[in-house]
Amino acid sequence: MNHSLRLCLLVSLILALAPAARAVELLVRHVNGYTLDSHGKLRRFQALLVDQGKVVATGTDADLARQAGNARVIDGHGHTLLPGLTDAHGHVMELGFARNQADLGATRTLAQALSVVKTFAAAHPDATWVRGSGWNQVIWKLGRFPTAKELDAVVPDRPAWLGRVDGHAGWANTAAMKLAGITRATRDPAGGRIERDAAGNPTGVFVDGAMALVESRIPAPTAKESATALDTALAEMASVGMTSVDDPGIDLATYQLYRQYADRHRLTTRIYAMIGGTGKDFDAISRHGPLIGYGDDFLTVRAVKLYADGALGSRGAAMLEPYSDDPGNRGLLFHTPAELTAMIGKALGKGYQVAIHAIGDRANREVLDSYAAAYRLHGGENLRNRVEHAQIVSLEDIPRFVSLHLIASMQPTHATSDMNMAEDRIGRERIKGAYAWRRFLQQGTVIAGGSDFPVESPNPFYGLYSAVTRQDHAGNPPGGWYPDQRMTRIEALRAFTLDAAWAAHQEKTLGTLEPGKWADFILVDHDLFKDPPQTIWQTRVLQTWVGGRRVYAATP
Repeated sequence: MNHSLRLCLLVSLILALAPAARAVELLVRHVNGYTLDSHGKLRRFQALLVDQGKVVATGTDADLARQAGNARVIDGHGHTLLPGLTDAHGHVMELGFARNQADLGATRTLAQALSVVKTFAAAHPDATWVRGSGWNQVIWKLGRFPTAKELDAVVPDRPAWLGRVDGHAGWANTAAMKLAGITRATRDPAGGRIERDAAGNPTGVFVDGAMALVESRIPAPTAKESATALDTALAEMASVGMTSVDDPGIDLATYQLYRQYADRHRLTTRIYAMIGGTGKDFDAISRHGPLIGYGDDFLTVRAVKLYADGALGSRGAAMLEPYSDDPGNRGLLFHTPAELTAMIGKALGKGYQVAIHAIGDRANREVLDSYAAAYRLHGGENLRNRVEHAQIVSLEDIPRFVSLHLIASMQPTHATSDMNMAEDRIGRERIKGAYAWRRFLQQGTVIAGGSDFPVESPNPFYGLYSAVTRQDHAGNPPGGWYPDQRMTRIEALRAFTLDAAWAAHQEKTLGTLEPGKWADFILVDHDLFKDPPQTIWQTRVLQTWVGGRRVYAATP
């Protein structure tokens, strides 16, 4: 064998053994790109390279074009590209159902609300129940709750049930109360309150635990209704740039529906689901332990959602001292400390993260005490347990979040929605520990940003705006409401990306556009870091991509 032939064979062998250059699938170029890195530092880029649904690199147009080969090219036309946004507390199915019922969220008066309900009832003559949500008697300036008699005037022929904006109170008509067997003799259940007139007669509003008296009589949604609700919610979440959501409080039927959608590749937003409570549904769902990263990380079920109290607007939030505007009322605790500790322990014992709804300062203290007690009995401090809302916390209790290794899962839009009544409810002293984002951040507590939709809009840019400005969309109040508690723009983005991912044990796969993570990103029409902060809420999502696949494109 001559020298030239041996050389050719050697070169051929080397080429055969060398790893083949892998072609990438997608190049997104000509963008104004921003991402945090794993340390929370803001990085800029012009182009994004994606392969097999994951980020290969970010960099300049020129550098990544050389690496792109025959990749599909998307021209970003100079628009801003951000990591996909995560809502760390949003009720997916409730959003879908709410969009298919009477929506009272925009009503400014009781008369407007009744008109909406009347129109909806007339348009759905075959509905056995008239359902709706979003009412807020504070905005109506009633100075009281609405009544069954007022609802009877527009729905006299069948039961009607309308959820308050916070989901912690419901408004029934007389037909619904009769069907539920509610009379003057009906007692308030544990953790609930029936609103009554001076004579003790139920007036039509049921708070927290009392809501079940009526809701237990409402027929369960059909499989078709549930699928329609999920489709509706997924479409809306994609349209506002939400690529991941933490869904607190699912039941067994919802778990099964989510798995079906994951199996059929129909999920367009990643869902981190929390099982509602530690009862029968928890026992069934947790039989084989936490479900992690199912269906290419589109579904994870490794947390449990518990409740400690109600909400501020309906005065169901449990307070250490009476409400400033209702001196005989301290709100509602849902469980004794022993009961709450036992539920935490059961979840931790099976390896599930625990997330507990706590609005009032008394509820937050009970949650902190119960976590401490459960840790002594079961351990579990390393599971990144959470307090959902952490809305009004005694100043002396805020540091305990650090010692107990707790995440504060907070919703910035709650502050700007509640500022019309929060100080009336709790006064000037307690407000210092309310919506106190800066106090938590300064001590190193992770804040996972969310909205609590459909209580609030699912649009994450509303949350980013509230976090940065603490103003409503009209720019009120000037300078912001308690502006010393504002977040910076980087802190706000981090709350809705990297820290939300960390709160769901997903920071290695989501939250930033670093190599190896899923290519979940959005193109938007505003520059979050250069445009005036007053415009953040007006940001329009142009495209949403999840796992390198486009799941939404705005109409030109």
